[in-house]
Amino acid sequence: MSEVREIVFEELSDKQAMQLIGTADENLNALSKYLHVDISFRNNSFFVCNCDDKTFNNIKTILNKLIKRLNEKEQLSEQDVLYIARSIIKGEDMDTSKYQEKIVGRTLAGKPICPKTEGQYRFVDSLDKNTIVFSIGPAGTGKTYLAVIYAVNVLKRGDVKRIVLTRPAVEAGENLGFLPGDLKEKVDPYLTPLYDALNDMLGNEHVERLIERGTIEVAPLAYMRGRTLDDSFVILDEAQNTTTSQMKMFLTRLGFNSHMIINGDITQIDLNSNTKSGLIEATSLLKDMDDIAIVELSADDVVRHPLVQRIIERYEIK
Repeated sequence: MSEVREIVFEELSDKQAMQLIGTADENLNALSKYLHVDISFRNNSFFVCNCDDKTFNNIKTILNKLIKRLNEKEQLSEQDVLYIARSIIKGEDMDTSKYQEKIVGRTLAGKPICPKTEGQYRFVDSLDKNTIVFSIGPAGTGKTYLAVIYAVNVLKRGDVKRIVLTRPAVEAGENLGFLPGDLKEKVDPYLTPLYDALNDMLGNEHVERLIERGTIEVAPLAYMRGRTLDDSFVILDEAQNTTTSQMKMFLTRLGFNSHMIINGDITQIDLNSNTKSGLIEATSLLKDMDDIAIVELSADDVVRHPLVQRIIERYEIK
């Protein structure tokens, strides 16, 4: 007969219990699957089957942390559950309460956008304190989304006059001429993640008006040459696909009262094998300079489907 151990939370309300275990028990099932144990809930008690003392103590710590998180944000996602579980298993007792205090911006509906992981918190904190910030990490870590949300918030406050969004328009070379349409139509397919964040904050119609007025500018990296960007918040996305000369050209566009965010994933470089990534070289050269921050995100900061985090981890140990 299997051993069943009980964890009781007498103060847990019915509403809290429902939010904790999730719709159709999705949060509880995610935790059970992640820890490879059977966890069930009934009458303010969690029942754990067949686990050793260390795992049982970890589960108690995780559940207490989840309840504290629930009291802070009034709802829990599967991502919250797995992030807290991973941090406890790794012995990293993160203070998640500070995340809710770091509001990056608000969506059109008024929903606050806050960092969800320790890496995201460090990224946003670096944006508050530095003129140039490099953010390096795998897909799904929120690099692009948080950068755009932050930029829009700065624009709304009147701290800058425009937002400039750019990236290498075509991997391993900016060969735009064969694509149909005007410049914006050529570049748009490559900037969908940036538009998604803009639309969340401002709405499609407002974004289009700001682009027409030049308050938001969308351009391929090649079109940055020869310019000085004053009073601007500039975001370079997919920076791993810049060459050394392109990155130097971009960084030297920085004007007065401007800020730059450079995002990239050095595990997805599409340049020719004999071409060095400008992102890798820049972070090596500039890592000790004042007013420049380099933030490294990891699989732990992935805020997409939990499977994405496991895929990234598997590739990292390949």
